[in-house]
Amino acid sequence: MLLKARRIILGTTMAMLAAVPLSAETLGDALVAAYRNSNLLEQNRALLRAADEGVARAVAALRPTLDFVATAGWSNSERVATTAPFLRSSPEITSATASLTAGLLIYDGGARQLGVAAAKETVLATRQALIGIEHQVLMGAVDAYMSLRLAQDVVALRQGNLRVLSRELEAARDRFELGEITRTDVAIAEARLAAARAQLAAAQGEVAVGRETYNLAVGRAPGALANPPRPPVTARTLEEAKRIARTQHFNIRAAQHNVTAAELEVQVTQAGLGPSLSASVTLGTDSNGLTDRSIGLRANQSLYAGGGKAAALRATMARRDATRSQLHHTVAQVDQAVGQAWAQRAVARASIEASDRQITAAQAAYDGVREEATLGARTTIDVLNAEQELLNARAQRLQAVTSEYVSNYALLAAMGYLTVDHLKLGIPTYDVTGYYNAVKNAPAASARGQRLDRILQSRGVR
Repeated sequence: MLLKARRIILGTTMAMLAAVPLSAETLGDALVAAYRNSNLLEQNRALLRAADEGVARAVAALRPTLDFVATAGWSNSERVATTAPFLRSSPEITSATASLTAGLLIYDGGARQLGVAAAKETVLATRQALIGIEHQVLMGAVDAYMSLRLAQDVVALRQGNLRVLSRELEAARDRFELGEITRTDVAIAEARLAAARAQLAAAQGEVAVGRETYNLAVGRAPGALANPPRPPVTARTLEEAKRIARTQHFNIRAAQHNVTAAELEVQVTQAGLGPSLSASVTLGTDSNGLTDRSIGLRANQSLYAGGGKAAALRATMARRDATRSQLHHTVAQVDQAVGQAWAQRAVARASIEASDRQITAAQAAYDGVREEATLGARTTIDVLNAEQELLNARAQRLQAVTSEYVSNYALLAAMGYLTVDHLKLGIPTYDVTGYYNAVKNAPAASARGQRLDRILQSRGVR
């Protein structure tokens, strides 16, 4: 009987394969489209570019400043002579000045250099966050693809059930005409057929919902969907999967960079408690032709600030401690996600095996009940119940197969490997270093600026 069930399952699978056109859309096609069409990815790429500019601002703070200031004024003041009050004068005064001032911070205890290092760590953390968004987008595409295929398979199953129940109703009516069964048996068959039509309508509604979900996840409406390829290779054991995740997962890496950035911020705040030294050069002239030249040095050391700076230092230390705790919590969350995905896959595989045995038994029961019904030993309700048991078993297997397939990708995502590169989808990916390399030295309008414009245009930003 087990061999018979396997032949039935194989025959159903081959029929589904034959029904899929040669130009059907594959799961790989859906993943590529999701990566290319994702607005969420574009949003987070822009956030990464903003983080890149943080490095540029930190580098710019190390450089001298040059400011040009021009002023112009006019005044009219009425004056009264004290010795002759009847004498009044209203002199008009115009003035104009222009100055050019250059400034340079000579020493600040290394605070600004530390700020550059902290900004770089923020960039690295943001890159890992972008990888996380890539995981989210691709996992959404897998789930949408497989959910839509499941909904379509359920519709096909419901349609087949409707055809079977239609034949059962015809047979019931024939037996009623021959006086073998009662009108009640016919009514039961009619009720089951009406219920099957309602279930088919609900299944078709699930397909419509699945198409909309697919459109959102992939960025385009679905066509005919091909059978999914072999599931991706993950890990041989649960411990191996957790070990890979602890070193590979984007959330852990992002948390590590955030911890480093927080430690650097503490050092920046500590450096700000020390002295600083700056220099300035000013060249100015006014409307009277007078020229002013000055060179100055400014040393600054805060002696008392009401406890504000000490509070700021304690706050940065608290934030550093918070990021450290967040790192430990993130590791625990990743371990939990891997374990959960592993368990879900194991449950799905067990469900498939149980469903196979259930289908075997339900098919045998259905065949036997139908045969007995033709001999008058079984009623119509017995046949319909046996057919419903077989239908439920097949539907449960479809769900278990989909769950097992999706759980493989969920495990891959929990390990930190659900990326375009790891899946070898064969498409160019977003270069996270391109924009950074163009702005990391804080370029102004120059050849570098033109290169930056080209990068922005290629990203569709301008």
